[in-house]
Amino acid sequence: MAIGPPEIAVILIIFFLLFGAERLPKLARSMGQAKGEFQEGLNEVVHIPEKKKTFTDLDAGGMTPEQKLAEDARRAGIDPVGKDTDSIKEELQEKE
Repeated sequence: MAIGPPEIAVILIIFFLLFGAERLPKLARSMGQAKGEFQEGLNEVVHIPEKKKTFTDLDAGGMTPEQKLAEDARRAGIDPVGKDTDSIKEELQEKE
């Protein structure tokens, strides 16, 4: 069910009757601005993860802090499986 030229003509006639010829350009302009603002906001949301990368993230090799802690524990000879982060941190401090 595609919208063809006759349907578009009927829609335009209805718009002219509802809004009048003088208000139609203003309405179209504001709809275009709203679409542009929506697209800009959508682009910001999509690119947030790229903007929020910090030197700490890069230093950790892209791992979360928990993954980095588990990796550090394994390197120190501590098995991190089944332990919470606080107990892993305590064991790492005891090892040092």
